[in-house]
Amino acid sequence: MVKVAVIGLGKMGISHLSMVRALPGVEVVGVVDAAGFMLGVLKKYTGLEGYPSIERMLERERPDAAIVATPSRMHYPMVRQLLEAGVSVFCEKPFTLSGAEGDELVDLARSRGLVTQVGYHNRFVGAFAEVKRLLDEDAIGEVTHGLAEAYGPVVLRPQGGTWRSKSSEGGGCLYDYAAHPLNLINWYFGQPEGVGGTVLNRIFSAEIDDEVSSTLYFPGGRTVSVSVNWSDESVRKMTTRITLWGRRGRIFVDRQEVQVYLREDAEAPVGYQNGWNVRYTTELTEPVEFYLRGEEYTAQLVHFVERVRAGEHDGLNTFESAVQTDKLIESMIEDSRRGAGVDLAGARQAVRPRKRPLSVRVRAAARALRGQEVK
Repeated sequence: MVKVAVIGLGKMGISHLSMVRALPGVEVVGVVDAAGFMLGVLKKYTGLEGYPSIERMLERERPDAAIVATPSRMHYPMVRQLLEAGVSVFCEKPFTLSGAEGDELVDLARSRGLVTQVGYHNRFVGAFAEVKRLLDEDAIGEVTHGLAEAYGPVVLRPQGGTWRSKSSEGGGCLYDYAAHPLNLINWYFGQPEGVGGTVLNRIFSAEIDDEVSSTLYFPGGRTVSVSVNWSDESVRKMTTRITLWGRRGRIFVDRQEVQVYLREDAEAPVGYQNGWNVRYTTELTEPVEFYLRGEEYTAQLVHFVERVRAGEHDGLNTFESAVQTDKLIESMIEDSRRGAGVDLAGARQAVRPRKRPLSVRVRAAARALRGQEVK
């Protein structure tokens, strides 16, 4: 029996609690949240023990693992506290707001021999996982360019008051939305060697970014363009999609399907043919014990719990892989602060005509004194 504690009862915390309680061989031994009302309701209707802090929970319980689903700013201190107590940790994304802090937690978890995972659920979506398999098989040859996108109707009017609307808390489109396609790109290609042209735009928000655009540069001349906007009401709900162009074909993928075009000179993988191919998530996804929001959410928790049970430190979405994405986000923020790489306005200023010669300016001044029109 794997004993699990859940930290945080927001949207994701409640979802994780519902799913992990349905898994066989798992016992939820405690729930932590600062809201006493939530803990009271939970105790009344589920019988689960609630605690106002991790300290209080650890005084009474000895969980094997914990799920941390609190605001991003709180991840580092809470995860550190749990690791120091010998608890394996599943943490919601983004992992930390500092790559240095993430490295520190990676080292701490390793030194204690603990299992770690971060909630980048798209790696458990059948369609996105199929792209990883096709790339590993070199199906479309050398990838020359990619486009990583995410759009959704999250912020459609001026608002504030929650941690997601505060940059110091880890809110904003970059951390909350762009992190998903960025993490997929890290999974597919590793860490870029540079970023450029990053723009973090505000559309409705006063403090945080609502729109992200950037270019990621990889060795060998490969680039990936990033386009993310959570103030896009033309889509019904969050849509993450990746397009990749290779020397022998093209791949487009979102949560629903994978579209693959293979040129005549491409060696088609098993189950594919030259020309257009479509594979659907429904045929690429294994059923799960408990469905909520999507199979991938349960699948990632099953993966974590099984690794905890077996003591397997390697797996999908470990702290190490999540730190890659944290550092990439940091680089994009720094790049956005540098502004335009080439100052075209300055260039136009530099080529403006020089001032008229002194003799011309003197004659113009004399005419002005006589009340004549200056030309």
